[in-house]
Amino acid sequence: MADKKMWGGRFAEGTASSVEEYTESQSFDRVLFEEDIQGSMAHARMLARQGVLTSDEAEAIVVGLGRVRDEIESGEFVWRRELEDVHMNIESRLTEIIGPLGGKLHTGRSRNDQVGLDFRLHVARRLDEWRDLLAALVSVLVDKAHENRAVLLPGCTHFQPAQPVSLAHHLLAYAQMFKRDHQRAGDCAGRTRISPLGAAALAGTTYPLDPASVAEELGMDGAFANSLDAVSDRDFAIEAVFDATLIMAHLSRLCEEIIIWANPAFGFVALPDAFTTGSSIMPQKKNPDVAELMRGKTGRVYGSLTTLLTLVKGLPLAYNRDMQEDKEPFFDADRTVRASLSIMADMLQETGFNADAMRAALSKGFLNATELADYLVGKGLPFREAHHVSGAAVGYAERAGKGLEDLSLDELRSFSALIDQDVMETLKYETAVARREAPGGTGPNSVDRQISDLTTWLDSLE
Repeated sequence: MADKKMWGGRFAEGTASSVEEYTESQSFDRVLFEEDIQGSMAHARMLARQGVLTSDEAEAIVVGLGRVRDEIESGEFVWRRELEDVHMNIESRLTEIIGPLGGKLHTGRSRNDQVGLDFRLHVARRLDEWRDLLAALVSVLVDKAHENRAVLLPGCTHFQPAQPVSLAHHLLAYAQMFKRDHQRAGDCAGRTRISPLGAAALAGTTYPLDPASVAEELGMDGAFANSLDAVSDRDFAIEAVFDATLIMAHLSRLCEEIIIWANPAFGFVALPDAFTTGSSIMPQKKNPDVAELMRGKTGRVYGSLTTLLTLVKGLPLAYNRDMQEDKEPFFDADRTVRASLSIMADMLQETGFNADAMRAALSKGFLNATELADYLVGKGLPFREAHHVSGAAVGYAERAGKGLEDLSLDELRSFSALIDQDVMETLKYETAVARREAPGGTGPNSVDRQISDLTTWLDSLE
């Protein structure tokens, strides 16, 4: 049996060693040491302002906590499993340094509201890091879009060639996804920066605390409104990991296209050597392993969200020890998201795009068939009839092994007498793209506006 715990006054025996190993969390929640120390410092200062501690007592506690932080950062700190978690490890060491006064730090609070504060501070900071990384990725996409405004490629639906678009327009679609991810993370951070400190175990406390001042000192947006909710809420962590799943979903979609485009059958991109691997048996291989792994790691982030949702679905109010299991899923999702965003930005920065291969692909899918139909509509033919005429022309060209743009005027006129010489300009892919200047379209001016708007948004973040 282990020695009695700091909470073990009513227990005649210590916990079994197997239970101690099963229930400890200091092996992973020690990552919260900075937030725990900052929260404890703010709590001590508030206790002094409220007359619960003297100013000298609060200062001694703050200085002692500073020493504990130095020991942890230098690697000198000895983490003890029998002390269960980061909070008890820090408080125990503080008491060793400054004596019994260290025990006064816990006045007016519980580990329930303490861990809630630490975790909220940590999640909010990570959300801010995600936002920085998302902005950096959007910036790379905008730069690549600007460089490739004149490059055209097949736009697809059902993964079949549909209509020509600019590569810039394609890349900017992902920029918009990651912009929304940035906005979601910001919204979540606002809801996360609510301090639960002062809720104590579940019912509040009899001490004259000032939770709002602690929240303000810690840079949070406010304090709890209900003590039961404060200690039992994990919405913020679930919402953050949900945001992480969407970030990874968008990254995975981009990875899928990179993987396809890197296949020599497409040849649309040339991936940098630093972000690919070879084969142990086939010397010609250049595998897009980084994109594949990122696509695969998306599943583990989805798993973290499922873990957290399952964790809270049947919990009665207020705090339950199940909640100890809330941190590792977030920590894992956080590591995956931060690494993936950083690597994707670096990989895209060095990726080359093959404009000739994209151009050649345009002629393989009759991507100007809609242009022919619209041309006929402009000549007065009802759209359904125009659609039928254009489809018949496609069938003819396909049997002849040609593109629509390769057919002679006489061949085209065999499908409709409304077709005239001006149709040749209409069937050019550049014309098809240039005509789509509606807001958000793939036309050059529309793309330039998208680039300008995203650049303005990025500048506003600085």
